Amino acid sequence: MFEAGVVYITTQGAQVRVSEGRIVVWDVEGDDGEIGTFPIEQVTTVNVFGGINFSTPFIRAANERGITLNYFSQNGKYRGSYVPERNTIAEIRREQYALNAETELAIARAMIAAKIRNARTLLGRKGIRGTDVLKDLGVQAERAERKDELRGAEGEAAERYFARLDETLADGWTFEKRTTRPPEDHINSLLSLTYTFVKNEVMGALREYNLDPFLGVMHVDRHGRPALALDLLEEFRPSFCDAFVTRLINRGTITHNDFNRDNHLADDVFGRYCEKYDDYMEEEFTHPYFEYRVTRRKAVRQQVILLRKAITGELDDYHALEFER
Repeated sequence: MFEAGVVYITTQGAQVRVSEGRIVVWDVEGDDGEIGTFPIEQVTTVNVFGGINFSTPFIRAANERGITLNYFSQNGKYRGSYVPERNTIAEIRREQYALNAETELAIARAMIAAKIRNARTLLGRKGIRGTDVLKDLGVQAERAERKDELRGAEGEAAERYFARLDETLADGWTFEKRTTRPPEDHINSLLSLTYTFVKNEVMGALREYNLDPFLGVMHVDRHGRPALALDLLEEFRPSFCDAFVTRLINRGTITHNDFNRDNHLADDVFGRYCEKYDDYMEEEFTHPYFEYRVTRRKAVRQQVILLRKAITGELDDYHALEFER
């Protein structure tokens, strides 16, 4: 599937090649031969799921063209990326690495306050009232003087928010608590999968604008953890991720019958999920800061631009993506 510069490949045993200026997906193990072809100059990202490999000429072409390759398990668990060589713009990295604690905290406060506001907004859109406690926790986040205090407000807000999420779901679906590694039910599986997909969008945008995704402003540095990507993901969790999952459920796009025993989506349904996700990310809304229409995918990149400007001092403050209603 090819949408807005992003290719999704789920056919097991396929090989990704390059031929005459086009990306070609070839069914190596089956009898179908060529199963997809895309103009290489229009592709920015290739996402592969499961047993799929790349030819050496394709990897060389991806490096030359600046195409990012993302690897997922067949069920959508992120495994890693191949990132093409690019000019990292040393000045930007120096500014990021030299960021002082006061600026880090200010950026983190904006992200978490927006996340809490967006959580309250999502509940409000679903007709859920009595969320003043989230409003109070948002104010607490805005006034936090230490990161531990900010994390405390965020943690309590997440607990309060998820306690009400069950009320937004269609009959036949229940949500008791957020669980991961592994997700203990179908809705947690969908949430984890969607968080992974949007985190991948954030990772790509951070690299595109030469920020180090592993040096965060709130999440603790840990080997292999893209801390800054996880920081920026926070403001997208309710407004993009949770909203998408509740849409899939409430519209009947995904049902309980679409899952395997391990709570992962069945193979044939996973392709449908990818298609719906991509359609969703290409939907437009009015950006509350820029005040013009953008797609969700473009909004992710715009937030990275705003973040970079806050880090380099081009903006006095970071303007998180926050929806009032």
